[in-house]
Amino acid sequence: MSETAAREKLIDLAAQFYDQFELGEIPHMDVPTRSKSNIIFDEDAGVWVYGDRSSSRSANSVRGARKLLKAVYTIEFLANQLDEDRSSTLRELYYLSESWDEEEAQFNSQDQSNSLVEDLEIVSGVKREDFHMRPEESGATLMGPLLLREQTRRGDREIHCQEDVGEGGYQIPNNPDTIEFLDNDADFVMAVETGGMRDRLIENGFDDEYNAIIVHLKGQPARATRRITKRLHDDLDLPVTVFTDGDPWSYRIYGSVAYGSIKSAHLSEYLATPQADFVGIRPVDIVEYDLPTDPLSDSDVNALESELEDPRFSTDFWTEQIELQLDIEKKAEQQALASRGLDFVTDTYLPERLDEMGVI
Repeated sequence: MSETAAREKLIDLAAQFYDQFELGEIPHMDVPTRSKSNIIFDEDAGVWVYGDRSSSRSANSVRGARKLLKAVYTIEFLANQLDEDRSSTLRELYYLSESWDEEEAQFNSQDQSNSLVEDLEIVSGVKREDFHMRPEESGATLMGPLLLREQTRRGDREIHCQEDVGEGGYQIPNNPDTIEFLDNDADFVMAVETGGMRDRLIENGFDDEYNAIIVHLKGQPARATRRITKRLHDDLDLPVTVFTDGDPWSYRIYGSVAYGSIKSAHLSEYLATPQADFVGIRPVDIVEYDLPTDPLSDSDVNALESELEDPRFSTDFWTEQIELQLDIEKKAEQQALASRGLDFVTDTYLPERLDEMGVI
């Protein structure tokens, strides 16, 4: 979306408050309820999105009026930022609010400012990237046989994501839509949860041997990481696989890549890759490979039981695996595969898994 169009949508949103005043209405802003109970499956897009339930930010209470005041000040800040062709981080917005002349408009915490930016995204239909808002650097990277062109403030740059980068790989920019894919020799994408496993795959030459683009998720992946993963699938027609630890929190990492996260369900069609396959540590692997494990904590058990009710995991595969994990009461990390040797993951585990899935 152009900067002009993004600014206009923001101003239109603020203008709605004035229209409500003129009509004698109490100013309000309705946003979808961001909870698991308000997630529905979009059959056409193949992702989970928000349903019809919503909550109102209304000036009929002091608390609601404060929220709308903060929204108006934030809209003004974002509109001016677009006018000046500047950008800022979510963290900076929180601190910048301390300079606003109206104390009630200032944020009490970054969670508060982050939540408001999400509200503005949903209500305006404009992504925060188009507001020129970015998170703190995620540092997520990719490595593989891919040539791209990136738009930067210093002009366009062509980068080969193996030949022109070091062992750390190509750092994914905040807005991957500024990237143009020029050429590639890749057969598939592998999104990897941990830095240690990402480094193991690179050191063992997995990207070279299997023509793989390895994306480091860095735990719960940032929006930019999910967006570039989706673009690699949609634009280049590359299969996407997700390689994580074998615990409930890692399954949610896969879920956010494949189906979207609850807090960003309004962007699922933009961020999620429903065709992504899970190649991470499964509970059945813990049993079959006799992997070193840790016992499930109470929070792990609660998370697994919650996932049994989560629509993103309502398949026979996930039900079987989660119930098995609750039965064996164990979890395992990716690096547990090293108990069978440093090359086991690249020589045996992944090739066998990817072959049975038809990826290689």
